[in-house]
Amino acid sequence: MTSTPLSPTPTAQSEALFARARAVTPGGVNSPVRAFRSVGGTPRFIREAHGAYLTDADGARYLDYIGSWGPMILGHDHPAVREAVAGALQGGTSFGAPSWREVELAELVTRLTGADKVRFTSSGTEATMSALRLARGFTSQHGTGRKFIVKFRGNYHGHADGLLVEAGSGLMTNAAGHLGTSAPSSAGVPEEYAALTLVCEYNDPAALDTLMELRGHEIAAVIFEPVVGNAGVLIPTPDFLAALHRVKEAGALLIADEVMTGFRLSLSGASGLLGIRPDLSCWGKIIGGGLPVGAYGGRADVMEFVSPQGPVYQAGTLSGNPLAMAAGLATLRALEADPDIYPRLESYTSRLAQGLKDAARDAGIPISVNQIGSMLTAFHQDAPHGSVGNYTQAARSDTAAFAAWFQAMLGQGIYWAPSQFESIFVSGAHTVSELDATLEAARHAYRSVSEGASS
Repeated sequence: MTSTPLSPTPTAQSEALFARARAVTPGGVNSPVRAFRSVGGTPRFIREAHGAYLTDADGARYLDYIGSWGPMILGHDHPAVREAVAGALQGGTSFGAPSWREVELAELVTRLTGADKVRFTSSGTEATMSALRLARGFTSQHGTGRKFIVKFRGNYHGHADGLLVEAGSGLMTNAAGHLGTSAPSSAGVPEEYAALTLVCEYNDPAALDTLMELRGHEIAAVIFEPVVGNAGVLIPTPDFLAALHRVKEAGALLIADEVMTGFRLSLSGASGLLGIRPDLSCWGKIIGGGLPVGAYGGRADVMEFVSPQGPVYQAGTLSGNPLAMAAGLATLRALEADPDIYPRLESYTSRLAQGLKDAARDAGIPISVNQIGSMLTAFHQDAPHGSVGNYTQAARSDTAAFAAWFQAMLGQGIYWAPSQFESIFVSGAHTVSELDATLEAARHAYRSVSEGASS
């Protein structure tokens, strides 16, 4: 069977903007994966977004599965969020002083997640680096000198120096390392700084237990993604979750990085869904409704170490920004008011996962699909146990096949994440009509990849 020829999408305006951007911005983008380096072609410069769709500078319309990398769980330009931001805008854009919206959002976040206290920041990177500083300060209060943190290969926690070690997504090509070693994933990160970050394999409980046995007395915190999204979607096993909880026995804090998964997988996040009990959590994306935001929070005795109440300093001029707080409040309230939204997202995404498997199988293309709630990654490989469980397994994916499939999908108006090692995100604006269109495009795309491989 021959696949339907793809009509070339006009890109003249995006190409012109990309050329201008490269002259004034490194790589022409303000975040690396947007440059399409791993999939080729011209990144689309977006003009506007509504519901489940993007429109680019050339007027081409795309069905969007990125959702601004997660926060647009209600869809783009949701009326409640738009009205909330417009209302807040009438009162000013920034105060550099406390306002009532940050109190209400903090009350809502703590009620839904079970955290005792929360501190807002302007990005997820700020949240994770602040949480780790807090963990070091808290665990060393009795002079124990806990300097080290533990992270997992392929988990991405932002671009602070100490976290760019065996990180995920766009950094996955720098994948060298062993238990407890620390290889910087970026130039400019001093080896001495990276040496304070110890690395384990995700979903390897024995390795984590061994590391904590050997060095637990030196470790301030273990930070992890409850569900990984930056090495592709990786789902924790029950044994791994149990090992995570055991790190507390050594006096280390357990930090859940829910910047991506918080309020994405349930109203109580991945932690609530999976029964995880972290000492601290980090959030972002959805709690700002698409505006720049981050937060960290958790146990009261730990959070009381944050300045001005405690000795651990952290500050931010735009923290608690009224526009971001308004968007976050509107988003969380809309989620809370719709008890069926998470089951609907799960149903859509699981049907998408099965449809992708069927389409790839019919075309003779090996894929393994990891899916939980409204997050999904289709790895272009035949995983040994039917699913990909860690960074090492994810790295075996056929990135050339993915790039060809991505371009075939883009040519049919489907905007997928432009990296094999990312999650896609489904929103409440995606309906059966969008699902049918996506799977029809996927069938053509997999046939195109199959024919390309055999030619």
